[in-house]
Amino acid sequence: MRAWSLVEPAPVESRPLRLVEKPVPSPAPSELLVHVRTCGVCRTDLHVAEGDLPPHKEHATPGHEVVGDVAALGAEVSGFEVGERVGVAWLRSTDGTCRYCRRRAENLCPASRYTGWDADGGYAEYTTVPADFAYRLPAAVEDAALSPLLCAGIIGYRALLRTDLPEGGRLGLYGYGGSAHLCAQLARAQGARVHVLTRGEAAQALARELGAVSVGGAHDAPAEPLDGAILFAPVGDLVPTALRALDRGGVLAVAGIHLSDTPPLDYEHELFYEKELRSVTSNTRANGREFLRLAERYDVRSTVHPYPMSRAPEALADLKAGRFDGAAVLVNDLSG
Repeated sequence: MRAWSLVEPAPVESRPLRLVEKPVPSPAPSELLVHVRTCGVCRTDLHVAEGDLPPHKEHATPGHEVVGDVAALGAEVSGFEVGERVGVAWLRSTDGTCRYCRRRAENLCPASRYTGWDADGGYAEYTTVPADFAYRLPAAVEDAALSPLLCAGIIGYRALLRTDLPEGGRLGLYGYGGSAHLCAQLARAQGARVHVLTRGEAAQALARELGAVSVGGAHDAPAEPLDGAILFAPVGDLVPTALRALDRGGVLAVAGIHLSDTPPLDYEHELFYEKELRSVTSNTRANGREFLRLAERYDVRSTVHPYPMSRAPEALADLKAGRFDGAAVLVNDLSG
């Protein structure tokens, strides 16, 4: 099969990914072999390609927002059928036995492994996934619109949970890419007042289109004090800005897996009055299943920009440069 391979982490402008021939993977006894239809382009893929996240696997194939068809079943798999459409997400496996897994916090499992980082992902004709970590998908939604839900959507949902936003609360979103525009739709559907603080005219226009109460620049003050906020942009300089925007008792959740260094915090203006700063680490499978149900219930939809999978480096470069709103999705044109 053909697949994109990370030769060596480097700025995406230097094209660290190469299109190569790899053997079609054989599913382990507990795995599914998945023929990839679409794969979303996530900012985490950019962090892996550029080395912000240290390599876990030599010449890894990125991609962890996969929609595809089951092509083969491992010997121990039951409950799935060849030809069934499934989703493959970031969290690939956990040990299931550690203290975190036992208390339903598998996202904190020290033995956790990740699609496109520890194992080859979806920038390819085929990938594999442990059957216990594959997602069943809503039948009525097309492939490209589903792909961003499988990481951007799920992580945005966990970040929203981490804010402990009260009913009808005031939510600030810093950055407005693939994850934030999905989170905003769900938050609004559940009664929140959403304020968007982001750079880029296209992202700001999308925020207005999707019903934000106010839209401003990333360092601007929102139109009202916030009960909760989520930092989607991987920019540490925005942490004190977002904390200052919180009302008393407000919570800022940092959604990304990577963040540039944060400046010193002023305790009186940025943390006092029981404001909280929280991180977000991956997600549990329960988060993923619940989000997919809610997305179907509230008709949460991705704003999608399709790219042929043969142009994956271009999609990553456009993501880095902020050339599109919403989410980029690779459509498999490698097969045949």
